[in-house]
Amino acid sequence: MNFDNIWVEKYRPKTLDDIVLPLDTRKVIESYKTKKEISNLLLISSPGQGKTTLAKMIVNNILECDYLYINASDENGIDTIRTKVISFAQTRSLTGDIKVVILDEIDGSSADSQRALRNVMEEYAANTRFILTANYKHKIIPAVQSRCVSLNFNHNIQDVIKHCFGILKKESIVVPEEQKPLFVELVKHNFPDFRKIINELQKNSISGTLSIVNQATQNEFVKEVFDKIKENPFECRKFYIQNESTFQSDYHNLMKNMVQYVYSWQNEPKKAETILVITEYMYRHAFVVDQEINFFALILQIAKL
Repeated sequence: MNFDNIWVEKYRPKTLDDIVLPLDTRKVIESYKTKKEISNLLLISSPGQGKTTLAKMIVNNILECDYLYINASDENGIDTIRTKVISFAQTRSLTGDIKVVILDEIDGSSADSQRALRNVMEEYAANTRFILTANYKHKIIPAVQSRCVSLNFNHNIQDVIKHCFGILKKESIVVPEEQKPLFVELVKHNFPDFRKIINELQKNSISGTLSIVNQATQNEFVKEVFDKIKENPFECRKFYIQNESTFQSDYHNLMKNMVQYVYSWQNEPKKAETILVITEYMYRHAFVVDQEINFFALILQIAKL
């Protein structure tokens, strides 16, 4: 499949040299090149930092071994462990090398599933390794955590800025001098979500020139939204819909900017109450079908305050 028009896929790292990693994590992964064998690994970070990409890179480019990939948040029951994982782990590979089971988003699996996995990791340790990825470490039972080497993804933001600027150069995107500080601001605002940063850069480069809306402009827009809420929340809806280009229809980012704006208020109780309401709707944003209607519900809720 051709992904030339989707930067996040086009520039998905294919080799270890391509991927941005913390130095200590890179040293551990590079040590596997000569051994051709790994420990059980637990890759933990917030979304968009390359956990799944690194896991597949290890099995395809470093170990070059047989592997089984399972999205553990989709197939999160104990039956997946009993059937797919055990069936794969029971047999030896044709070459006699180790095999690897990648359980992506293991923090989305049930506690029963994780307890079953603990036993499988012990029983088939001779010929099978496990690479687990997770966004939330606290959702993984201690018995599974203790059987893995945990690797962190605490990226250096300067490395991310350099890598992203390199993507703009490869795409021949013109970066005007006044846009350079806005580019750095965009990276910092979305850091450490690498995927989100690249998507935002592509969205702001459609014309062939980087064109990021100044944060001051966004702050002024947020102030206007709150002014409109006080006047009439239904008129406020007309206002933000008519000006979606100002925040590029990114309602989640708009809510994030609203939190920053509210944080500057002097009224502590009102500040706290409003931030709690906004963050609740930021959470709902990930699940709703219509994000604009979810945002309008937030407007109505704030109007009540």
